[in-house]
Amino acid sequence: MSVKLSSNNYHYIFIIIILTISAFTHLWNAAGFPDVFFDEGAYMHRAIHILKGLGPEEGALYDHPFFGQIFLASIFTSIGYPHSLSLSDSADSISTLYLIPRIIMGILAIIDTFLIYKIADKRYGKNAALISAALFSVMPITWITRRILLDSILLPFLLLSILGARHAKEAKLRTLLILLSGACLGLAIFTKIPAFTAMPLIGSLVFFYSHKRFKMLGLWLMPVILIPLAWPIQSIESGHLSNWIHDVFYYQTHRTGGSDLYEISRTFSQLDPVLFWLAVAALIFAAIRKDHFIIVWFVPFVIFLYLIGYNQYFYWIPVIPVMCIAVGIMIVKLAEKIPQKQIAKACVIITILGIGTFGMINLVQIVTTDMASAQYASISYVINDTKYTNDALILAGPTYSWILDDVYHKKNVWVYYYSLFAPLYQKTMFVSDPHFHFDLNLGKQLVDLYNSTHTIATFDGNLSKYDTSHYPYRNLYYTTEGSHIEIRIR
Repeated sequence: MSVKLSSNNYHYIFIIIILTISAFTHLWNAAGFPDVFFDEGAYMHRAIHILKGLGPEEGALYDHPFFGQIFLASIFTSIGYPHSLSLSDSADSISTLYLIPRIIMGILAIIDTFLIYKIADKRYGKNAALISAALFSVMPITWITRRILLDSILLPFLLLSILGARHAKEAKLRTLLILLSGACLGLAIFTKIPAFTAMPLIGSLVFFYSHKRFKMLGLWLMPVILIPLAWPIQSIESGHLSNWIHDVFYYQTHRTGGSDLYEISRTFSQLDPVLFWLAVAALIFAAIRKDHFIIVWFVPFVIFLYLIGYNQYFYWIPVIPVMCIAVGIMIVKLAEKIPQKQIAKACVIITILGIGTFGMINLVQIVTTDMASAQYASISYVINDTKYTNDALILAGPTYSWILDDVYHKKNVWVYYYSLFAPLYQKTMFVSDPHFHFDLNLGKQLVDLYNSTHTIATFDGNLSKYDTSHYPYRNLYYTTEGSHIEIRIR
């Protein structure tokens, strides 16, 4: 028996409603929530580096491929960012520098919502598709896609690759779709290496949907392999191949300061306990049903996270869609076990409304908070200062340094960890934030930097107003970088 939530005449209305909700949850208060994370500033600086015509890589550090900054720089070029902004030195004006890329991330999340719907619809039907898309649009964990991160950028390319492989089964333009699927996965890998864990899933789809033709599988593999090869080729051209080999095969597996798989799983369960435990149940349900699509999407990625050892909570982004799809399938399949059609339909509707309302209420409480105002105010202070910054060395984290250097053209701006390798100026201004204190273990020079300076201004965020030990404000525990900022000098 099939339980239908709506007729074909109405499911389009439902998906439009879901996309509208997704637009709200991913775009509302984009500059204010969450705080601006260290990595976001690093990726923004790299994108601006390309805009200045200085190439895709800066220096000889090869922590990630460079398609992410190319993608951002391409969009920035098309809209004239940042030069088209009428910037002043006020905190509100400075916030627009992060508002624009955060809006781009929000648009990508809306596209993700639609792609999740299409993938689930193609394989499991419209009921599961609507539920899956609704979960992605309202569950609290999806706020992490708001950040300007490589994981957020690669996700739509990963989903497009899966969708292209799914549609290649009966398409007249099968060869083109297979090539496009491979190109999208290649771009996802070229954005961040862990996307390669989707190769077993998408490769198997291509193989079996092309009537087990190895020729089609080989055709798909060509862009999957060739596109990411631009990264090592660039390192060879710049004479940094040895750095690339070290960073890819040693640095990435010997990093310190991250969390293991257990820890980020615990974090997920605290940020969004409803989706986490529903997903656990749904994945077990998928394993019992031998649903290879779900298992082969999820398991290789989790094995990879386990093996590398260094993880952060937002590393879950590439598999949040499959968790939502798995939960949608479980709800629909269990409802189909109920013999009375009307009761089954009512159970599905009540379940989804309950989960969706719970998720939406809690997500709104989170995304309407202001976690970044102190960061913008501190940048404004440094920009407006003329007493201390003239002829001084300015040290700050990537969150601030690219704005001071690349947009407002302050002189002698360094990222603070440069002080590990070079002597400081006699006259130094230093922006100290929580991430700096996290990095104190990088070297004694950072401790000496802090101890040799004194505070001239402080900026406190709104984090202390919320009880981060309780749900849903436990999510704010991971938005601390705007909680307390000091401007220090020597």
